[in-house]
Amino acid sequence: MTSRERVLTAFAHGIPDRVPIDYLANPGIDCRLKSHFGLRAGDDEGLRQALGVDFFEIIPQYTGPPLHPELPGRKIDIWGIRTRWVEHDSGGYWDYVDFPLKDADEETVARWPMPSADDFDYGGALAECGRRKNYCLLIGNPGAGDMINTAGMIRTMEKTLLDLMSDEPAALLFMDRKNSLQLEVYGRMLEKAAGKIDVMWLGEDLGTQRGPMISLALFRKHIRPRHQKFVDLARSFGIPVMIHSCGSSSWAFEDFIDMGIAAVDTLQPEAKDMAPAYLKSRYGDRLAFHGCISTAGSVVTGTPGDVAGEVRRTLEIMMPGGGYAFSPTHMLQDNSPVENVAAMYETVHSVGRYP
Repeated sequence: MTSRERVLTAFAHGIPDRVPIDYLANPGIDCRLKSHFGLRAGDDEGLRQALGVDFFEIIPQYTGPPLHPELPGRKIDIWGIRTRWVEHDSGGYWDYVDFPLKDADEETVARWPMPSADDFDYGGALAECGRRKNYCLLIGNPGAGDMINTAGMIRTMEKTLLDLMSDEPAALLFMDRKNSLQLEVYGRMLEKAAGKIDVMWLGEDLGTQRGPMISLALFRKHIRPRHQKFVDLARSFGIPVMIHSCGSSSWAFEDFIDMGIAAVDTLQPEAKDMAPAYLKSRYGDRLAFHGCISTAGSVVTGTPGDVAGEVRRTLEIMMPGGGYAFSPTHMLQDNSPVENVAAMYETVHSVGRYP
């Protein structure tokens, strides 16, 4: 099978030739993996081939004017979200700081600079579709259509959760301006790609490790109707939707099914009601799964043998009947031993084939 056929077969609960495979990683472990496979530091394609990856994200690049002034020691994205580099024992991370819209009112948010859908390189993204035609092509990402995460990065998480509970107009306006822009960009890209893009990827972290982050009623009031617009767009082009959600999120899966979402991503097995056996038995005939290999478990703390055992156990549960794509639950972290990550992918290639 091609990667496209393999993923779409799995997401439709058919039986592919093997489990589809994905790869997500932070720069430190990514660089060490390339060295492990004898690849140069910038050889992303070589690493994808070495790992047998089936997915590729198509990203229309922003080509418009600068929207926010540069600040010393800060990285600022197109939404105005600010991060600074924070060192840790195994590398570092760009962490969220300043929160420039924390106390902003509706008028301030209405004036806040945001991109225009005209300022993205659709031609370059279309050319990338042609170059990557051997992959299953995704549009979107875990931040597409999200509300809590992106608003939390610019207003603080505490303020954002209070905003949702109090129907704060400024916060809802920020979310809607950002989502409207993404909807238009993805709609234009899907039109220009003319059947070349295979899956839409959405996201919103809905859980802590111990339970829901918000109530089901609040999800249905604010999150679901906004996500539904993305689902409807994807379905109008005949492609399935995969949604990312970290933490304990299975409490929302019945709503995902009702919305027409085909697959769920992340699936942190250590979180409440997220164990592979629980998910497969309760939702496996109605949802496909992408993830389940914890980036906080044996990949970090165990041996290559421990990792291989975790992968085998997960595949034994998830493979029957199709509906599963192999992936780390999050970006593989810089503290992951390269031998353990290599064992992940070696094991899925040896065990993840269907008869």
